[in-house]
Amino acid sequence: MKALVLGGSVFVGKHMVQALVNAGHDVSVLNRGKTPSILPPGVKHIVADRTDAKSMRDALAGSNWDAVFDVSGFVMVSGGSDVKSLLDLFEGRIGHYIYTSSVMAYDQGRGVFPWREEDPMSSEGPETYGGFKAEMERQLLARHQKTGYPATIIRPAAIYGPDNNIFDMELPMFLRLRQGRPILVPHGGLVACSYGHVDDLCEAMLGCVGNKASLGQIFNITGEAVTVNEYIRVLADVVGARPNVVRVPDDMLPALKKPAFGHLFSAVHHGPLSIEKAQRLLGFRPRYDFRSGHQGTYAWFLAQGWGDKDVRPLLDALWGATWDFDYEADVARRIAAAKPRFE
Repeated sequence: MKALVLGGSVFVGKHMVQALVNAGHDVSVLNRGKTPSILPPGVKHIVADRTDAKSMRDALAGSNWDAVFDVSGFVMVSGGSDVKSLLDLFEGRIGHYIYTSSVMAYDQGRGVFPWREEDPMSSEGPETYGGFKAEMERQLLARHQKTGYPATIIRPAAIYGPDNNIFDMELPMFLRLRQGRPILVPHGGLVACSYGHVDDLCEAMLGCVGNKASLGQIFNITGEAVTVNEYIRVLADVVGARPNVVRVPDDMLPALKKPAFGHLFSAVHHGPLSIEKAQRLLGFRPRYDFRSGHQGTYAWFLAQGWGDKDVRPLLDALWGATWDFDYEADVARRIAAAKPRFE
């Protein structure tokens, strides 16, 4: 199979490229070439800016692809978008277009669970992350209805695993646990989110190719849904540490000047997903459960040498997520000092 990956330099894209290479496919990667990365041997690199229609036309002129894996949609939010030109470029020249959307494409804040693919979509504008994902989905589905455009939409929830470039998830949690730092927990730790391993996501996307049942469809692809309390409990067990949990009173949350805990601990991410449709039509079965997936991720963490030193806060240019242990400790002290007032 001749495959093109839009993105391909970090996390999901990196793992998608490796999954394709492992399966013996002819792989090309298209990105702006601004993020340092080493592609596997034999993978071709095409440099273009997907927010620039001329750049894309010049780079892909005369090319045809059995499958295009679009994993770089976030750049469209920060750099502007021309969805029509992008889809026009591939019209009649591809066998399958696999689009990596997001749980944020759903209308957020609903109290009915689990969320299923037919549930309401985000009505936010395309200048927001979820709004753009929803708009891209609408245009793909409309074009499929009109011309048979061979599109499949994949909606992951929280993606974790080796190379994760959202730096307020498992990486700082491993460090907090190893170093005995306070773990700030809002909303009683009851926020529940679905977590899926990056390699399960990539295998599911690869498995869509050639499956006619996937065309013109949206699929939730993720693993187990767990509460924040369970998240901490399992990761503490994986690390072999006793967690230093500090509950954040609800009336203190508005006073926090910056993030004091992982973004997935906040109420907006309370939304478990159903994967029944993917199980039924794609035969999707996650290879990793929540514990085994994080055990493997922790082994990767240790292999980086991070277990033996105090890692400086990391910041990804796209996501902007990071950690500040000093600020977290200050918030924990303020909570301890004010505790009688909150009881």
